[in-house]
Amino acid sequence: MYASAADLLRLLSVPAFAYGAYRDVETRRVPDLLWPPLLVLGLVCLGLEGWNALHAPGAFAFRAFALRSAVSVVIVGGLGAFFYVVPVGFGGADAKALVAISVLLPTYPAYYLDGFVLPHVPTAIRVFALTVLTNALILGMAYPLYLLVANALHGEIASVMAVGKRVPVADLPHEHGSLLEDRDGTRLSGGLDLDALRMYCRWRGVTLADLLCDPGLRDPATLPADPNDPTDGAVARGDARTDGGTTPSTADADEIESGDADEIESGDADADYDDPWGAAAFLDDIGGSAYGTSPATLREGLDVLAARDAVWITPGTPFFVTLTLGLVVAFTYGDVLFAVLGALGLV
Repeated sequence: MYASAADLLRLLSVPAFAYGAYRDVETRRVPDLLWPPLLVLGLVCLGLEGWNALHAPGAFAFRAFALRSAVSVVIVGGLGAFFYVVPVGFGGADAKALVAISVLLPTYPAYYLDGFVLPHVPTAIRVFALTVLTNALILGMAYPLYLLVANALHGEIASVMAVGKRVPVADLPHEHGSLLEDRDGTRLSGGLDLDALRMYCRWRGVTLADLLCDPGLRDPATLPADPNDPTDGAVARGDARTDGGTTPSTADADEIESGDADEIESGDADADYDDPWGAAAFLDDIGGSAYGTSPATLREGLDVLAARDAVWITPGTPFFVTLTLGLVVAFTYGDVLFAVLGALGLV
């Protein structure tokens, strides 16, 4: 394989993003240590490519390089910076990844193999970061279709079947996402964040099984005098205390599944308490921030979990994963959107 030094170095982004995607799937956390090396690598590649363009015959090569780099940093990097400051459904790692891509991959690479060149489908403007971003968006748009078909095949029919999945309540300590249900049924947004649920359980020092099977724990008087560290709510694979206490036994899980719905239905039980479940006390103690969760949202989410065997949740598939897939597709196939528009005769 033949490629420039800068393009060969840019291939290092693939294992780096693959590692970040793995961590994101497992814990919904991407290490911050990933970004400084990628940004340094991007600056090195920019310097190498800029030097070559500056010394290329004619002035066009450097102007094209400078323009594409500017478009990449301003548009893709600017989007990342915007979503970092205004995180409207965008995680911090996703925003940082866009900034890193804008610096690391501003121009199209070229890898010459035996008889063909990758990427296979370049674009006219040849801003590689835009190709990675549009690939990721297209791949992300395909996921709701997958959910719709998968839920239909399993007989799970609901208004949220294109955006969620139905899971047993006992499995929630190891799930990501947020509830798509309230007391009245399914809802498209605004449900209890499962990271916040884990924070609450860890703060109280109880498992989800204990919490939902003991109606007495609705009483704020049962809150611990010395609460535990709520952590950040991340799933801890292999940790017996993932949801706050010891590993729940099979019997505990069966208790959740069988559900003492009549006994623990919220209704009149909450009327005796100023702060059912101690939701407001929890948020006050941790500084009032648990992924945007309010006391009312936490109370309603716990009531729903206590009354049902299974619930709809968002699948929690992070954008970072689709961004990584878009990166791999970009390096190999190229620009999916450009290929589709070309097949339609639009470009």
